[in-house]
Amino acid sequence: MTYGAPGEELPDEGQQALVRFARASIQAALTGGRSPPRPEGLGLESPRGAFVTLRLGRGAALRGCVGLVATDQPLVDVVAHVAVAAALRDDRFDPLTADELPSVRVEISVLGPLFRVRPEDVVVGEMGLVVQARGRRGLLLPQVPVEQGWDRDTFLTRTCLKAGLPASAWREAATEIDGFRCTVFGE
Repeated sequence: MTYGAPGEELPDEGQQALVRFARASIQAALTGGRSPPRPEGLGLESPRGAFVTLRLGRGAALRGCVGLVATDQPLVDVVAHVAVAAALRDDRFDPLTADELPSVRVEISVLGPLFRVRPEDVVVGEMGLVVQARGRRGLLLPQVPVEQGWDRDTFLTRTCLKAGLPASAWREAATEIDGFRCTVFGE
């Protein structure tokens, strides 16, 4: 699914290769095995930010989500790094176990560039948000408000809360709000 137009699109075979690579990277980290071979070509060498979200079981409960927004690393390397981090280092969850891995669904969000946005221009379902103020920063992917049924104000409020800011911080002139578009795909 695409939320807005992030720019350079990945071909379907690139998306599939990236999902397989993310899963294999997690498997190697969990078992102490060899790192999987990097998929080559397919548009995966461009420097892009990405998040890997892990969902567990039929209810698709969140099991981990970690990402990098701005990076000069190739997308394929970013995905390997954040996939392992989502499995092992998301502070909200215990590390994933090898026994859980077969029940986990891997989802990748490839980010486009950040752009400044005014609160009234935020469009739910078209953009993710980054809110920054008072030395704090919070990010929510564009699929989150869609999945939760949030309106624009709730999306802004929840992004502030994720940053550890007051719920209404998005209304303050000193608060910076950036949007981003992304392509989301997975198993």
